[in-house]
Amino acid sequence: MKAVICPQYGPPEVLQLQEVAKPIPKDRQILVKIVATTVNSGDARVRSLRIAGFMKVIMRLVLGISKPRQPILGTTFSGIVEAVGDKVSKFKVGDNVFGMTGFKFGTHAEYIAVDQNSHVLEMPKNATYEEAAAIIFGGHTATYFLEKAKIAEKPTKKILIIGATGSVGTAAIQIAKHYQADITAVCSSRGQKLVGELGVTSIILYDKEDFTNRAEKFDIIFDAVGAFNRKKCAALLSENGIYKSVNEYASETIHQLELLKELFEKGAFKATIDRTFKMAEIVEAHRYVDEGRKKGNVVLKISG
Repeated sequence: MKAVICPQYGPPEVLQLQEVAKPIPKDRQILVKIVATTVNSGDARVRSLRIAGFMKVIMRLVLGISKPRQPILGTTFSGIVEAVGDKVSKFKVGDNVFGMTGFKFGTHAEYIAVDQNSHVLEMPKNATYEEAAAIIFGGHTATYFLEKAKIAEKPTKKILIIGATGSVGTAAIQIAKHYQADITAVCSSRGQKLVGELGVTSIILYDKEDFTNRAEKFDIIFDAVGAFNRKKCAALLSENGIYKSVNEYASETIHQLELLKELFEKGAFKATIDRTFKMAEIVEAHRYVDEGRKKGNVVLKISG
């Protein structure tokens, strides 16, 4: 099968399209023919190891000292179950599924074998493969941090979302709306239209105003791009207000996928897709993500 290999840390040009062995599913695994995946900021960060300070040492220990331990990157997938192991009971051949692999990576390939009890579900019935792949990364990340901020339990839910137009930011808006939060979004003038289309009316344009000088208070501040810290935003927090940033790992759970599937099928969550690249265009896809200007998600079409 074809797969995108990352043989060393570096710029997008280190990525290579190669033939590798097709995985064989074990007893409790399903073999998924991947139709779509995504290239997100996390993929670009792993490829480049563009991480500051002591975290770079930590990431080398986690990902591989001199090169990625798992050379096939990618953490999200949607596709079709092509084969199942002898002890698989949750899925059957032909099922449309979507899922995420976290630090196991491996989705920038034509096939992947995953355990039936891992983070994989049947796709939302009304989603295309591209949409199903696109809602995962931002959706699970936003859900993780907003639940850590106890958004469901807050008696008042006035929330500030910093970096509202990326994969995580656009998802955070939609998850916060699910919890009926009063949302203020921070984005650039270029992103104003997109944020407005997601239903946000209170928008602060960071290229025209320093939002940290605002006098209003928020129950939750969510930095969806990791560009700030709690100290810089402290004056904006209400008493018992909670600050969360993507500058920590958002662990994956099946509950996150279940919530995204439910919301998508109800029409309460939509995929925000900026561009779609073919598998052979993986270098161009990473270059585009590296620019830091994408809106929503970049999809990588593998087959179909």
